Amino acid sequence: MTDVMSAAALEDRTLLVMDDDGPLRTRLARALESRGFEVKTASGVHEALEINRTSPTAFAVLDMRLEDGNGLTVVEDLHARRPDARVVMLTGYGNIATAVAAVKAGAVDYLSKPADADDVTKALLANGDHLPAPPDNPMSADRVRWEHIQRVFELCNNNVSETARRLNMHRRTLQRILAKRAPR
Repeated sequence: MTDVMSAAALEDRTLLVMDDDGPLRTRLARALESRGFEVKTASGVHEALEINRTSPTAFAVLDMRLEDGNGLTVVEDLHARRPDARVVMLTGYGNIATAVAAVKAGAVDYLSKPADADDVTKALLANGDHLPAPPDNPMSADRVRWEHIQRVFELCNNNVSETARRLNMHRRTLQRILAKRAPR
């Protein structure tokens, strides 16, 4: 038996893609449709909850942080309506605490953006306790560091002094980092 199921071999291939980034949502939905899924899209938590209420899907790819709420709300609602649903969480701000919260809520995997459609498919279709292979193009250590700094900066309401204090970093060093483009 293989570690990954075929999407075509599944009876129910319904999938919900929820992300507030329109181009990403559309691109991911098209890519997953080409891999055999019947995709529904939502731009926010309220729209996704309505889809769950009317026709809960077998699979879901959900953004963690949206303007109108948190993707964990959708995970919990989907699992209450359909316990066999398989959910993959996406986030632009990967950290251990949110990954643990996603798995506790019922997600089968947690991927950092930008996630490749192949990686998402592998995570959705992984059998049992077998973990999917690591991504072919993981974020660099510099990118992970930059994402973490950006997340703390956002949580501190864009206050440079407070962010520098929490990161135990000199304020000027932080300002130089924030002024640079994101590393690849």
